Amino acid sequence: MSETRQECRFCAGGCGEQAKYAELDTVIESYKDREGCLIMVLHAAQEIFGYLPIELQTYIADKLMIPLSEVYGVVSFYSFFSMKECGKHTLRVCLGTACYVRGGMRLIEHIKEKLNVEVGGTTADKTFTFEVARCIGACGLAPAIMIDDEVYKHVTPKYLDEILAGY
Repeated sequence: MSETRQECRFCAGGCGEQAKYAELDTVIESYKDREGCLIMVLHAAQEIFGYLPIELQTYIADKLMIPLSEVYGVVSFYSFFSMKECGKHTLRVCLGTACYVRGGMRLIEHIKEKLNVEVGGTTADKTFTFEVARCIGACGLAPAIMIDDEVYKHVTPKYLDEILAGY
């Protein structure tokens, strides 16, 4: 996890690799004897490092004394884990039925053009990682987007420009 991606909660993005691994070791030590600790450790690792490349997965597997295949299986199964470097913010456009029908695809095309990023990619300035969600549970607010944990309702391309300007 080389360069600063997301700011980790422990060091505001300014700590080096060694400090990050030391913090992860503390997390692993506190969870290692608990049933189902892998997901908790992976969440903490992603918060500290910004993403979960295979080298970090191997480190976690070794520390927890579990097969790498188990770690990789969890990371690749759950969409909230990323194996690629991410932007500071995650921008998700809902493409559930209501959002799709009410203009979700138009929002995707607008984002691709405005931010020069493809779905699944990260903007050149590392501000946004752009994703599509199957449904964010905001059908009555369609079309909806999320930036990090904040939901925006009844989004139009013009409103989207206003939202993005805030970032």
